[in-house]
Amino acid sequence: MPDPFFTPISGFDLPRFAGVPTFMRLPHVEFDHPRFPEVQIGLIGAPWDGGTTNRPGPRHGPRQLRDMSTMIRAQNGATGARPFEAANCADLGDVAPNPADLMDSLQRMETFYARVRAANVRPLTAGGDHLCTLPILRALAKDRPLGMIHFDSHTDLYHSYFDGTMYTHGTPFRRAVEEGLLDPQRVVMIGIRGTAYDNEDRDFADSVGIRVIPIEEFHTRGVADVMSEARDIAGAGDTYVSYDIDFVDPAFAPGTGTPEVGGPNSYQAIEVVRELQGVTIVGADLVEVSPPFDATGATAYLGASIMFELLCVMTG
Repeated sequence: MPDPFFTPISGFDLPRFAGVPTFMRLPHVEFDHPRFPEVQIGLIGAPWDGGTTNRPGPRHGPRQLRDMSTMIRAQNGATGARPFEAANCADLGDVAPNPADLMDSLQRMETFYARVRAANVRPLTAGGDHLCTLPILRALAKDRPLGMIHFDSHTDLYHSYFDGTMYTHGTPFRRAVEEGLLDPQRVVMIGIRGTAYDNEDRDFADSVGIRVIPIEEFHTRGVADVMSEARDIAGAGDTYVSYDIDFVDPAFAPGTGTPEVGGPNSYQAIEVVRELQGVTIVGADLVEVSPPFDATGATAYLGASIMFELLCVMTG
């Protein structure tokens, strides 16, 4: 029987518009909580967008994602998965960033996730911009490089921005490869599209062996075929999943800072995650939800739904 403490509050017991919102109505368990040692998967907010280069706002993403996630129920309607019975899940709260200091924020995040990893808790993170993934990888890949399945419309493999700025949401995976956090032979990037500055990011991917699947190939081949290749690339080793909401077409997810047209619809956005079943996922994130650009909350609800699907495959 599942532990009642780690069971989300049901909408039958408390209306979904009532109570203090936590991710999926899970208990709020911080490091000093007496039951923290029992947590197996921790849902974490990273409310920071210090790497954003154009439209800001993802720092507000975790709060809106928490609010919209109160609609999540106990069972996956398509797969039958009941993740809250398969693992002890809890909302571990937010990383406390320093909005005035980029490098300090990166260190704060790495320190936070190092504590999570030391406790053998697998993190599922709500960003924040995509630079948030770098300190997470620094903590999780401290002793070995990870594979990565990356859903995005951008590779985030650029060397630098603005004549030498090395840390933006367009550079995290270049840094991660350089730092030995990712095994590029086990990295696949899915959905890449849009206009580009040049070919620098794609050339780097080719030079180190990262597989880039552009959106045209994604639509031609279909979800099942593309994801079969993604699983093969990740292999049996430890793998991180990073999901930028701008992977999804802005018709379905307008609340993001760098939208690109021609992407997957909201069903395909969910379907690709279900196809991760069997991957050894040591951590995952959903980033770049920017509430100022979607006051309806529809983007955040899709993001929360994607997080639930990630939780289902992480506990499957």
